[in-house]
Amino acid sequence: MHTLLTAEQLAAGIERLAADVRGDSIDKPLTVIGVLTGSIMVVADLIRRLEGPVQLNMVWASSYRGPATAPDRLELRLDLLPDLTGHDVLVVDDIFDSGRTMQALVSELRNRGAARVRSLVLLRKEGRAEVAMRPDFVGFDIPDAFVVGYGLDFDGLWRHLPYLAVLDTQDIARGGAEG
Repeated sequence: MHTLLTAEQLAAGIERLAADVRGDSIDKPLTVIGVLTGSIMVVADLIRRLEGPVQLNMVWASSYRGPATAPDRLELRLDLLPDLTGHDVLVVDDIFDSGRTMQALVSELRNRGAARVRSLVLLRKEGRAEVAMRPDFVGFDIPDAFVVGYGLDFDGLWRHLPYLAVLDTQDIARGGAEG
């Protein structure tokens, strides 16, 4: 595997995203909804940089199972969400690949009565979108490669890396194990 974005680049990107969100805020509390499990690093670093009252919630969404490197059927679990009627919501996800996850989440949160729903992704893969929607805030555009680190995983591994790395085909064949 090789480094795509360093820890320093990621920190600068999160700072820029936080400034963008602050600049687009309205005068009411912000409800941040992170998408488990990949967004945990992004959410943690982002909310520490936001000003004003922030409510945090998490949902679970997955299109990848086990060692898969291509999305499958989307599953959503939103049962832990509070009543969102009238809330200013920011959905935070690690990556915008096909876009199906974000589109489904934004639609569902609007249906639940949120006053405004915006979307933020750390990464957007070039040329992979299958939906018309675009995230409101994007940290980095990246090539169409399988990436790990900073919350993103391969078969449950590599989320802990403080940087973002491209997992090479040889790494995938070995099950993501290094060297």
